[in-house]
Amino acid sequence: MIDECLVVEFRVRDDDCPLADATRAAGIEIDAQPPQLRADGNALLSFTAPESPEFATALDGDERIRYLHLARVDGRQNGRCLSKQPCVVHDLVSAGLIVESLRYREGSATVTGAVVGHDVLRGVLNTAGETVGVALERAYPLQADDEGAIATRWNVTPRQEEALRAAVERGYFTVPRGATAAEVADDIGISKSAFIERLHRGQHALFSQLFA
Repeated sequence: MIDECLVVEFRVRDDDCPLADATRAAGIEIDAQPPQLRADGNALLSFTAPESPEFATALDGDERIRYLHLARVDGRQNGRCLSKQPCVVHDLVSAGLIVESLRYREGSATVTGAVVGHDVLRGVLNTAGETVGVALERAYPLQADDEGAIATRWNVTPRQEEALRAAVERGYFTVPRGATAAEVADDIGISKSAFIERLHRGQHALFSQLFA
């Protein structure tokens, strides 16, 4: 029998990670895949970011980064590189965290994932507690009918789902609108541009499936 699955969210500050440092230098927010630690000790980093010369320059000039590749797709940059600097996320994954989403913003990271069973949760929490700058933001059981299942069913990210839900609840889609984009963005604590970007990407994912 599978043990209870818990969803956890960590906030990581002051992590000595090249992606975190680059977002601090550029003042932007990026989405990343969980880093893959290779046998040679380097970590493969994959991410998507707004087009930002400052971000690209910061990464390209970082001595910890090798083989940086950036491709522009739909107004964004998809990137891959190797990092010689392991980060806190590696330790959490090694302790048993199954990463669902990873976001870097102005030097900090938000990591959301799942742990199966209380023993694994204890190990992940112990690892986080021993690491400076890591704080548990929330933890809750994942139920079969959990709202988070919506994101999986419709192939939207948790952040995109949050933007869509907030827009609906505030009447952003009604005519006339019950709230502006800036007001909804303020409700969920992000910038107007980040809200609009998440909203558009979430809508694209939903419509692509509805009209496929």
